[in-house]
Amino acid sequence: MPSFFRSDSSDGICKSMVETQGYKCEEHKVTTKDGFILSLQRMPARRSGNSADKPPVLLQHGILSDAVIWLFNSPEESLGFILADNGYDVWLANTRGTRYSSGHTSLTPNDKAYWDWSWDELVSYDLHACVGYVYNHTGQKLHYAGHSLGTLTALAAFSEEELVNMIRSAALLSPIAHLNQIPSPPIKLAADIFLADVLYWLGLREFIPKRQDATKLLEKICKIPDINCSDLMTVFTGPNCCINSTRIDVYLDHEPQPTSTKNLIHLAQSKPKRNIAMFDYGDQAQNMQHYGQASPPVYDMTSIPNDLPLFLSNGGKDTLADVNDVAVLLDNLKDHDKDKLRVLFIQDYAHVDFVMGVTANQVVYQPMMDFFKQYN
Repeated sequence: MPSFFRSDSSDGICKSMVETQGYKCEEHKVTTKDGFILSLQRMPARRSGNSADKPPVLLQHGILSDAVIWLFNSPEESLGFILADNGYDVWLANTRGTRYSSGHTSLTPNDKAYWDWSWDELVSYDLHACVGYVYNHTGQKLHYAGHSLGTLTALAAFSEEELVNMIRSAALLSPIAHLNQIPSPPIKLAADIFLADVLYWLGLREFIPKRQDATKLLEKICKIPDINCSDLMTVFTGPNCCINSTRIDVYLDHEPQPTSTKNLIHLAQSKPKRNIAMFDYGDQAQNMQHYGQASPPVYDMTSIPNDLPLFLSNGGKDTLADVNDVAVLLDNLKDHDKDKLRVLFIQDYAHVDFVMGVTANQVVYQPMMDFFKQYN
């Protein structure tokens, strides 16, 4: 495999994306209970050099990306830099299997067992490890901001008292807790392909977007009438209004990142369901073996503490976090304390605008920081 996907060096983000912009950056590592070695980058000061005087914020990226997603644009447009310049102690998380979190205590990415995980493990291991590390290292409760899959894993974990006790507030950008009403034909087809060929994809274990298997999947999708595969980002995420096209080459230098095929299958399993459940092994015997019951346990969004401050922002053009699916999430949160829940709807935004939009500072990040300020 290309070394791009196999590097376990954790100095790339600091040196190539942060320090080049004049910011201090620290490299940290945390090991999950199941042995994955995750990298965290810390930005402890403003570009001026003044140390952070506000609480820590942990940024969690979505699927097929890594922490670089928070740093693509200029310091005036990228959330990582913006938070640092506003005095926050910024921590950037990198999910298992991505370029900077490819280490493990006993396995390598060439081992099939290395890829035997879905977002269930991101909930029970990665999120706990990262939140706990930041909390213990700084001695402070932290704000959390997640995008896409980073919202689903957080929501699934927020019913756990131990985790919530370390969090001041959470910002959920383009939340994908429910996925059964996704309007995008290519996403529906991709989900159907994963569900129809579960054994094949599980046999591969690792999904690399630039590999032959992903290319074959893409070829099937691009045969759909009216699908313009010359703009794949729009095909999959919706017509993003506000991305700087001159930064796309920078994006492609770093992304997309690999994930496990089991993770993609798990997300595909959510499409026909209204509830959010753990990975379904496909028959009652295997589910009994893993869970002690015939069907996978359900994540109960209604058990999220009503007094946990939540900032939620979604877009009207988003084809992954569909407005109808977000409405189901908001219904789950209907008993949430009204003064602890802020919902910001942006009609023109699609999925990627929330992390790469050049207007996101004014439209999303400033209101988000105003929300954080109440709980600093």
